[in-house]
Amino acid sequence: MMAIIGMFFQDGLTGSAWGDWALNTIPIPRCPPPGRARFRSSLGVQDPVGFWDPAGFTADGSTANFARRRQTELKHGRVSMLATMGYITPEITGKLPGYLSPSAGLKFADIPNGLGAISKVPAAGWAQIVAYGAFCELSQDQSAGTAAAAGDFGFKVLTSSDAGEKQKKLAAEIANGRLAMMAIIGMFFQDGLTGSAWGDWALYTGSPLRAFESELGVQDPFADIPNGLSAISKVPAAGWAQIVAYGAFCELSQDQSAGTAAAAGDFGFKVLTSSDAGEKKKKLAAEIANGRLAMMAIIGMFFQDGLTGSAWGDWALYAGSPLRAFESELGVQDPVGFWDPAGFTADGSTANFARRRQTELKHGRVSMLATMGYITPEITGKLPGYLSPSAGLKFADIPNGLGAISKVPAAGWAQIVAYGAFCELSQDQSAGTAAAAGDFGFKVLTSSDAGEKQKKLAAEIANGRLAMMAIIGMFFQDGLTGSAWGDWALYTGSPLRAFESELGVQAPVGFWDPAGLSKDGDAAAFRRRRSTEIKHGRVSMLATMGYITPEVAGKFPGYLSPSKGLAFNDIPNGLAAISKVPFLGWLQIVIYCLYVEASGLGFNYIGTEQTPGDVGWKPPLLSGFDGEAKTKKLNAEIANGRLAMMAIIGMFFQDGLTGSAWGDWALYTDSPLRAFESELGVQAPFGYWDPAGLSKDGDTEAFKRRRVTEIKHGRVSMWACMGYIIPEYFKWPGYCSPSKGLQFADIPNGLAALSKVPGAGWVQIFLFCGLLEKGLFVYDPSRAPGDYENGGVLGVPNGSTLPAGELKSRKLNAEIANGRLAMMAIIGMFYQDGLTGSAWGDWELYTDSPLR
Repeated sequence: MMAIIGMFFQDGLTGSAWGDWALNTIPIPRCPPPGRARFRSSLGVQDPVGFWDPAGFTADGSTANFARRRQTELKHGRVSMLATMGYITPEITGKLPGYLSPSAGLKFADIPNGLGAISKVPAAGWAQIVAYGAFCELSQDQSAGTAAAAGDFGFKVLTSSDAGEKQKKLAAEIANGRLAMMAIIGMFFQDGLTGSAWGDWALYTGSPLRAFESELGVQDPFADIPNGLSAISKVPAAGWAQIVAYGAFCELSQDQSAGTAAAAGDFGFKVLTSSDAGEKKKKLAAEIANGRLAMMAIIGMFFQDGLTGSAWGDWALYAGSPLRAFESELGVQDPVGFWDPAGFTADGSTANFARRRQTELKHGRVSMLATMGYITPEITGKLPGYLSPSAGLKFADIPNGLGAISKVPAAGWAQIVAYGAFCELSQDQSAGTAAAAGDFGFKVLTSSDAGEKQKKLAAEIANGRLAMMAIIGMFFQDGLTGSAWGDWALYTGSPLRAFESELGVQAPVGFWDPAGLSKDGDAAAFRRRRSTEIKHGRVSMLATMGYITPEVAGKFPGYLSPSKGLAFNDIPNGLAAISKVPFLGWLQIVIYCLYVEASGLGFNYIGTEQTPGDVGWKPPLLSGFDGEAKTKKLNAEIANGRLAMMAIIGMFFQDGLTGSAWGDWALYTDSPLRAFESELGVQAPFGYWDPAGLSKDGDTEAFKRRRVTEIKHGRVSMWACMGYIIPEYFKWPGYCSPSKGLQFADIPNGLAALSKVPGAGWVQIFLFCGLLEKGLFVYDPSRAPGDYENGGVLGVPNGSTLPAGELKSRKLNAEIANGRLAMMAIIGMFYQDGLTGSAWGDWELYTDSPLR
């Protein structure tokens, strides 16, 4: 779209479709900056714009740098012109006939236009793309002074025997390449927003992103919920949360330990009862019998629902079901029969089945070889001689199992990949060929007897399936035990099992340490972490109760702070309560925490023999028990503490979103988070975005103060980004510190520069910051955030330098957006600088990073 508008524009001005600006009779003033005058005769300098270099790439006057950048511009422009045509052409002329990938049965006609096509490119296609790109880059010398450095790669698309005509065509190529770079970015943007390569913006109105923006509590109507197992897919996340919470309430709301009424099924709420003891017993016996029948029944219902796709079990559907479409195929063997748990044949497509069967055969064969590769060296030993003579690597030195991966040299990986590519590409595997059915010409299993051959091929599929399961199991046991053969005796001594008898190890999960906090086997470190976990859990349980209790039981009577006249009843629930705690209250909280941590009453167990969490005094629910009952209660405390840590985070989240401690989501529509939606920085397609909730209190003064801070940070980050980039191209001449003999040329780029700033330099930096904050640019609340009376000194767009209206708003919006991008960019630059030690992010240096 950008490209065609540009073409219309240049055609209208010049009367030439190719843009011959010599035909334009409108006088155009030209005045290139003095430092860039040497480039004004270069290609790409055309009427009516003339010489244009907004980023200052030629400001250093370096012809070598200019040549390198021009070469890059030409490449990007050419790729973008091809990409733009790749978007437009299929929409107008249609797709190529035939197959893009015969082996995958993938036709050109099946490839969607635009970004959607990326998902259809097979792995071999990506390999070809990367290989072709590498060939283009590496197949000829592109160093400074060569023809290729000027964009002449030997293959001429635009040329002429007339020097003037050739110059005109090459200049037009650069102009069209620039338009194409803009165009392809616009096409990517509209494709991503609308899901249409051609940019059907009608789709954006109906886009799922905007489908329910003005609705409250929009839910699928219950009439749309299918019966049976299919209903599971329709339960929203909040529904699952309610189900889990109700189950937890039923389990935890009363004592169900041995000997209690609840342990015998008496939970207080009677469905079946009677004043006659005999009648009551009869009813309870019937309940157990009916429950047993129901357990059998529901399993049967699940089974018939899964087979027929009908909750009521319409078996007429099973006879015609796609699940039975392939029952005579290989791999259907007694006693299991036809088995397709993943539903790969549910669509009834024979073409899809053939492709999946081909894939299954390949995976099964590879897995059988891999399984034998695990087993054979353990039984027969290793091959004699060298795997890699050049690397001095013997077969005998290769460990079995996963450990072998670390020994394969680069050339070995290249051979593996090349062999895999050969197997995939050496013959036609498209639909209908022998190879598509798994017959690659090399017969391992065959027979002149058709029945015997069928039996052997079926056995191959069955064995391949077993091998796929087996190799995954071998990987698993190898990873756990460090032994290819799965020596589980090694697992007994594994650090992962060092703490399996500790509290918190409960069925059905058992020992669970996803973060690997105990893998080092350090008992002292484990005790410290367990102590921390118990503290966090107890605090979270109290905090969770602090959220719930005031909502259910109400507030305490009287005053929280008599001196402040602050009654308990005046304290809001949830996070809002924090704003009401007086200074002395915070002081008491801090002092109490210090007392608990430092009083020596058992809270700080480090260096003692105390059990983590044993603080000397026992809460009533955890005291008076010994042995198994005590362990069970302590285990329950840890489990409940873990739940509470999750719960309190969730409560904080819903409180922050809704402004209600109890999570009244109806408030979210009118939430203060939406109070400033018409402010600067609210731009399509994102709209209003305030993930930190800085505007949730609805305080316009606080919002202005935060906006001032955001704009400052954005401006500083934009300068910082430029400070990273510019020194890579240009450094100041002379000295940064004459007294120290420190030249600008000696200052490394990026974070390393901090180490070179002398003491006087830091003083100057702080004084300059103080001048900006307290002298030169003082914030005036009567003016817009970021609008300083003398802000134009630094070219900041403000009321004194820009016309009012839409242009000003657009520029201020752009400043905020660019500032946000710069804040993200500078953090990324810091990150890559820290990882690689290079301001420009030379990732080759990461190999020697201390992080590795």
